Amino acid sequence: MRIPVLLAIIGVIILQFMLVSCGSIDPKPNYIPVPEAADPEKDFSMKRPDTNPVFAKKESLKKMQQDEGAYEYQIGPGDILGIAVWRRPELSAERLIVSPDGYISAPRVGMIQVAGKTSEEVQDAITTTLEALYTKPEVTVQIHEFNNNKAYVLGNVNSPGMVRFTGKGTLLEGLSLAGGVPKEEQMTRCSIIRGNDQVIWIDLKDLLANGNMSLNTTIRNNDVIYVPSRTHDMVYIMGEVQSPGALQLHDGMSVLKAVMMAGGMMRTANAQKVFIIRQREVNGAVVEVNLEDLIANADFSQNYILIPDDIIFVSPTGMAKFNYSLDNIVPSLQVLSLGTSNAESFGLMQELRKKLWEQEGFVNPSE
Repeated sequence: MRIPVLLAIIGVIILQFMLVSCGSIDPKPNYIPVPEAADPEKDFSMKRPDTNPVFAKKESLKKMQQDEGAYEYQIGPGDILGIAVWRRPELSAERLIVSPDGYISAPRVGMIQVAGKTSEEVQDAITTTLEALYTKPEVTVQIHEFNNNKAYVLGNVNSPGMVRFTGKGTLLEGLSLAGGVPKEEQMTRCSIIRGNDQVIWIDLKDLLANGNMSLNTTIRNNDVIYVPSRTHDMVYIMGEVQSPGALQLHDGMSVLKAVMMAGGMMRTANAQKVFIIRQREVNGAVVEVNLEDLIANADFSQNYILIPDDIIFVSPTGMAKFNYSLDNIVPSLQVLSLGTSNAESFGLMQELRKKLWEQEGFVNPSE
């Protein structure tokens, strides 16, 4: 009398196991790393990928300053000049503001281009013009306010924008005037963009942590100091770990470190089957890592360094899969039991047995 119900229960169990097994994640390794030929930026390697730019050395900075010659301030828009001609007060002027397009209007001289010139060069130009009108004019040009001694500090600083130097500006002075970087960040590098085709990378770690002041180079007028933001690249960890989710990728993070940062493996984890899924072109690569062997035998040959967007999957053990299947099957058995009991009480099961097996009577579900 119970055989049909038993067969139905077995059918539900088989179907449930099939559905559970179809829905579980089971990565298939498709790539074997070759350590000696690995490219750290793309392949699986124990080496950290070198993502730093080529930093300027103290020798190259010193040569650059020598090639540029002695620093002389160049007049620019916003500067305030004074012109004095000895014994010629009518040719003198106390305060002349350099216009946005770089001109001033001098008595008896008219409009004269001064932007990009030193005070001596402007003095010589005015003297040359006045010599056609006066005998040996003695001209003196002074800069009363230096408003064009500036640079632009951009990127990951507290107060990005234009900074002005009261004297000969340096890199550290520019960063200080911009408020430094946020407390949670660290200065590691910056670039100085000079003109249209020159970029100078400075190792701020060496400058600040090691006190290498030879890297504290001079900042020229209109230089751009750029402090790149600390990249917040992520890796993703799934499966049998305490806290699956996204982790911020730190420099040199390995697969073991990522697992531990996720709270470590659960008791249901299969430490022999940990997978790294890495995007390579379209299809990607899946590499199997045996963390059990790594920990038991100190075999770090598989403790690969992670790169942005890697996925780490920690597989469950076979018993964990079985328990998970039971968790899904038990509710189905309860539904099936409830359904057959109700069918008995209304006589539906009796009618079904009569049609299929020519059996009469009710079945006591409590038997």
